[in-house]
Amino acid sequence: MQDTKEGGDWFADTAHLNDPAEDQKLITEAAGIAKTADVALLVLGGNEDTNKEGWADNHLGDRDSLELIGRQNDLVKAILDTGKPVIVLLINSGPLSINYIAEHVPAILEGFYLGQETGVGVADVLFGDYNPGGKLTISFPRSVGQLPLYYNAKPTARRGYLFANKEPLFPFGFGLSYTTFAYSNLKISPAKIGVAGQARVSVTVSNTGNRAGDEIVQLYLRDLVSSVTRPIKELKDFKRISLAPGESKTVEFVITPDKLSFLDLNMKSVVEPGWFDVMVGTSSVTYETVKLEVSK
Repeated sequence: MQDTKEGGDWFADTAHLNDPAEDQKLITEAAGIAKTADVALLVLGGNEDTNKEGWADNHLGDRDSLELIGRQNDLVKAILDTGKPVIVLLINSGPLSINYIAEHVPAILEGFYLGQETGVGVADVLFGDYNPGGKLTISFPRSVGQLPLYYNAKPTARRGYLFANKEPLFPFGFGLSYTTFAYSNLKISPAKIGVAGQARVSVTVSNTGNRAGDEIVQLYLRDLVSSVTRPIKELKDFKRISLAPGESKTVEFVITPDKLSFLDLNMKSVVEPGWFDVMVGTSSVTYETVKLEVSK
């Protein structure tokens, strides 16, 4: 801790990595305990001390990597080597590059900062008393070199790198539960509207698993021809529905002029005639598409 004469508690939350030898001792101990268990739950990530505002040279807060801090990946490998089933619970304030975990660990529960009821909520999910239905509100990159990474990029904004996958590790809007959902019968009516008109979009969502669950149905739009460059897709609406096993529901969205509008070269909100892709699905990368024509 810094001398209180230099700034008091402002300097009290400096971050330091653990001693490697001590970490290895603890990893070996954890692996030994895991061998005696039925399942291993690894709580990984960071806290407010490892991702914070860096407001001075002697009070840093940012990192140049999105990998797990310290020897957390070594811990994961050691526990996996025991042959026991492994679950990873992530506690983090932002996206992490968890490539090794995503490839080798069968179950990942994203927690971000859950608060004082973390234990109760996590237990309910892990024991199956609650079926999670959340979706990611950010994209998880494969490496820090992918940044900035977001689903609504411009068409030529992401060329990628040699020998690397340019797609996110986990895309915006992604999230699994203890059941599965199928989308079908996507319709739009009418398929042609004026710039001040409205269109109704409907899709049938079915619970194809054996557990009741919630699904967040997402509506994305893309303006295919415009006077200024537009994103490849934009989230314009979403609805959360609950479905029993085998149950189906029709979900409807209304496309209004405000969902089709954008700021033109003169910074005026306009709806331009042309074609739009209307995408409805379970994430920003898994969806069905219909066309909408907007006329003068």
